[in-house]
Amino acid sequence: MNRTTLSLLAAVTSLAAVTGFAALTAPDGGTATRAEAPARLPVERSSLLCPAPATSDIAETVYTSITPRSGAAGGGSSSAASSTTSTAELRPSVTTLRGEAGDADGTGEEKKGGGEKKDGEDEAGQDGSTKKSPSEKPVVALAQPGKPVGAKVSGSAAPALVGTATGALASGWTAQQTTTVSAGSGRGVLGVSCTAPDTDLWFPGASLAKDRQDYVHLTNPDDTGALVDVELYGKDGALKSSLSDGIQVPAGASVPVLLSTLTTDPAEDVTVHVTTRTGRVGAVVRGAGDETGSDWLPASADPSGTLVLPGVPADATSVRLVAFAPGDDDAELKVRLASATGTINPAGAESLRVKSGMTASLDMKDVTRGEAGSILLGPAEGAPAAPVVAALQVTRGKGDKQEIAYIPATAPVTERATAADNRAEGSVLSLTAPGGTARVKVTASAGTEGGTQAVKTYTVKGGTTLAVSPPVPAGLKGSYALIVEPQSGGPVHAARALLLPEDGIEMFTVQTLPDDRGLVEVPAARQDLSVLGD
Repeated sequence: MNRTTLSLLAAVTSLAAVTGFAALTAPDGGTATRAEAPARLPVERSSLLCPAPATSDIAETVYTSITPRSGAAGGGSSSAASSTTSTAELRPSVTTLRGEAGDADGTGEEKKGGGEKKDGEDEAGQDGSTKKSPSEKPVVALAQPGKPVGAKVSGSAAPALVGTATGALASGWTAQQTTTVSAGSGRGVLGVSCTAPDTDLWFPGASLAKDRQDYVHLTNPDDTGALVDVELYGKDGALKSSLSDGIQVPAGASVPVLLSTLTTDPAEDVTVHVTTRTGRVGAVVRGAGDETGSDWLPASADPSGTLVLPGVPADATSVRLVAFAPGDDDAELKVRLASATGTINPAGAESLRVKSGMTASLDMKDVTRGEAGSILLGPAEGAPAAPVVAALQVTRGKGDKQEIAYIPATAPVTERATAADNRAEGSVLSLTAPGGTARVKVTASAGTEGGTQAVKTYTVKGGTTLAVSPPVPAGLKGSYALIVEPQSGGPVHAARALLLPEDGIEMFTVQTLPDDRGLVEVPAARQDLSVLGD
């Protein structure tokens, strides 16, 4: 064989070892085999990370975890052999360590002995690695697809969780953490979908205002340390900081970092940018105000010229849009509201200019006016589509009875998305079709303690938001999951609000539902080396 043929054969052999198949082009440019479309197969391993939930002794945290059964989102089912070795567990992190300028429990107060090694905790090396990974018994462990499990933890001792799912339980694995704090400065319902690790995350909507105590929680799922940079951007650009570069997050550990300790520059609206130099982390921001309560701010969808922020409640008393332009160009944005009846330009809040490298905000007041909706962002007429990230700070109630939640921009549900924690009362599902009309199947799973699943199909007219009380499993006991699967039509964006009022306070949380990424494309072709000549 000549050298070209030998190199080609080596490449084909390598590809076949990974996928079991190979597509090949002959040296003379002819096609050696018939190429086939990539197969979409279930992922066989996934990771989720949950931040340390609360600092209050009166906090109650509920965890709910589920892997949906294979269905319309498809991919078939895993083999019996793989299902027998499947696992999906959330375990306590090695420890929740003091951050660069924070503390172990997120209160802002240093505690005696906070820097000392705890029992069972290994010393972290200079690279942030430790000898041990999370090893305590799991807080939540799944047994089978389609059947959610739950757990409850009381008080402030609940740790951050690190989890891995394998085999038949990996595809679409979802977990939700919902904490209720009935009193104090951190009061509220704090809900967050446990997140996958990443290396580049944007959080518009944080704050350095005097009445705020905002933390970014960094959790490392891996066996080696991660090195993390945290950048802050206000209305005039990057905020000066000498502490935000190179934060070490040891293996299997979680580090909460108080944002106000990273800079002396004041800023009401802040965009937090988390990147890793080495490793990967799960990250989420906890925003807490003296008068507005607290909730989790998840990362925005990737920078884009068009964004959808779904699920603004009908009774929102205040909506604030925060956006950031990470590129080289300014963004001239058109702001629209997709309501139940159509898309409108909200009076007094029709546009927003976001300068490159700067954070901009828009007070939209009570934009929904008694009708649930979603915010659509796109380039203003005649303006180029400059990429932005964005989030909403939503308030319900007034005065000392108000409560906040956050809605980041979210990607559409392409095949399937899941809200893991829902109750018999208080759940509101929002489905937004920014383009054409769409049909969506919604499955209510069995309950964590009993019940039979229910299924309902909805039609969402193009340019509208449909807010519904979702189906509830018959004979429900415990909490349950909602599984959203588009069936036909245009793109669909989804969010679920959980309304849990207490003592006259309209406590609530909103979780957006991006696609669960339970399927992955695998190249498929038949291996045929007969065309290779001497």
